[in-house]
Parts: sequence; structure tokens; C-alpha cells
Amino acid sequence: MTRATHRTAAERPRDWTDGHVERWRPVLPHLDPDVEGAVTRMSKLTRHLGRVREQGVADYGLQKHEFDTLHGLAGRGGRATPSDLRADLNLAPASVTGRLEALERRGFVVRTPSSDDRRRVDVELTEAGRLAWRRALDVVGHEEQRLLGVLTPVERRQLSDLLRRVLLAAEQPVPEAPADRPRPRTDRAETGWHG
Repeated sequence: MTRATHRTAAERPRDWTDGHVERWRPVLPHLDPDVEGAVTRMSKLTRHLGRVREQGVADYGLQKHEFDTLHGLAGRGGRATPSDLRADLNLAPASVTGRLEALERRGFVVRTPSSDDRRRVDVELTEAGRLAWRRALDVVGHEEQRLLGVLTPVERRQLSDLLRRVLLAAEQPVPEAPADRPRPRTDRAETGWHG
């Protein structure tokens, strides 16, 4: 454990969320400050990284949807079918076609008839597309490293493991409450805005 882990609550540095939780505790007496703090911090971190990502892709002349498409293609080794990308990006067929046409005009992808099935098209990332994707990705990666670099390698592993457990619960279907029983209270300080 690091020295920072041994600090009392009064000695720990405070962030915006600490004030947020303090404001809501008198309003919602059953509020779990650890749940509220964790959820609010995850939400703020996600939004922060989203803003960095959007700025990073814009700095390299890409729109977010272009980067997402290049990223999906790179994640499949630089070659995929439109249906693969459609599934990865959760898009309608026409949306994928429009994206690929625009990226092809920019020289970021090429579409060729499949060698397996001439009725099918394969999409391949070009060197220009890979370079544009890589540059934008580096901006996001640098910020992720900067933020998580405040943790030790052991702490990063613990954080990842804990978030996996939370996400495994999120990936399960929400059980239906019996009709004669009210739904459980969440006592979340849901204002719609956490930052």
C-alpha cells in the first residue's frame, strides 16, 4: 500500500465529487456516499476522455464517426467486411456504406471484391488511414496514461478487476421485480448533471 492509501479522510485531497456527495447527503439521507462517489467519478472520467478523444480526432482532421470506423477496422487487423463493421459499430447498413464511401474518397480505406465470394466486398485500411487513426489514437492513449499513471501497476490491476466485476453485473439482465412489490430505492443524487 502507498502512503496515500493510509491517509485519513480529512487528509485526502478533495475533488469536485466530494463536494457533490456532501451537498446531496442531507437531501437523500440514505445515499451511499461510496456508490454516489464511484458512479459520479466514472461518469465524469468518461465524459473527460470523450472530450479529449473528440478534440484529438479533430486535431488530425477526422470526425468522430470517421475515427470510430477506422478504429473498428484497425481492431479487425485492418481488413473486414461491411457487415463486420456494422455489427461492431451497431449501425444500419446504409450508415456503414455512407461512412465507407466518405473514407474511401479520403484515401483512408479501399473496398475490393472478396476473394472468397465475389458478391461480397472487403474493406481494407490504407497506410494513410492507419496513420490518421494512429495519430488520433495516440492523443487519447497519452491522456489515459497520464490519468492512470497516478496509480501503481498493482492499483491499476485492482481498478481494472473491480470495474470488471461491476460491468459483469451490468451485462446481466435486470431482474423483474414482482408486481406486488415496489422497486428498490436507489438513493442516487441523479440531477442529470454530474459536472
